[in-house]
Amino acid sequence: MKTAVYHSPFGDMELIYEEDAVTALKMADKEIAGEAPEGLALKAFRQLDEYFQGKRKTFDIPLRTHGTVFQEKVWAALRAIPYGEVRSYKDVAEAIGHPKAYRAVGMANNANPVFIIVPCHRVIGADGSLTGYGGGLPMKKALLGLEKNHRIS
Repeated sequence: MKTAVYHSPFGDMELIYEEDAVTALKMADKEIAGEAPEGLALKAFRQLDEYFQGKRKTFDIPLRTHGTVFQEKVWAALRAIPYGEVRSYKDVAEAIGHPKAYRAVGMANNANPVFIIVPCHRVIGADGSLTGYGGGLPMKKALLGLEKNHRIS
């Protein structure tokens, strides 16, 4: 496992990766000393830069997540939410065939190890409210605003 620090508009993020796949992207909760980015980390940083500039709508970075079968289904459903659109927790639960599991979807969303790349910020409350986000609600609001402003009709 390697670690690299990505300097995002929201603060430092920790990218954890192996030679062939990214395993985590999260806000750095403390000052970390990552390695100089190389290979896959450089590709991830380039794609994150493009995303934050409104030029990238999807990521094509290989991922290796380690969740339960249910979590993996939720994370796959999150990747299917189009750029600039949102879904409710209930919508995601229905999409994976567990219509009453919206609270479990929320827990899986919260456990997403690769935020932004797996767009858990696109999931909102059934009433349209912004609900919890690992990067904080201001970041969630900003990401949704970024996507709304750069959405291709």
